[in-house]
Amino acid sequence: MSSRPTLGELALEVRSKNAGPFWVTMELFMRTAEDYTTVADEHFINEQVVGGLYGVDPATVQIFRIPALNVVKISFPRPVAQGSLRDRDIHAGQHHVPLASLVPP
Repeated sequence: MSSRPTLGELALEVRSKNAGPFWVTMELFMRTAEDYTTVADEHFINEQVVGGLYGVDPATVQIFRIPALNVVKISFPRPVAQGSLRDRDIHAGQHHVPLASLVPP
């Protein structure tokens, strides 16, 4: 285990939610501008990293960096439609866990 804090420990909040029946959105609310700068760095959080964490095509990942709010928002297509037979998390409320487990540089 790393002695450095994870995103979940560093952030004020890391959350995920459905963004309609076909998309998941995750948000990282950072405590300080310094923490935001570290997390928002394209070498740390990028489409390839998110694609690898969630098994989605990096070309479908959308990342929005909002420095005025110290927020990084990430959206990608749900693996299955919300409420469908194979949907295991109808509200997408648990999708943030792999992201929150990352250790920033």
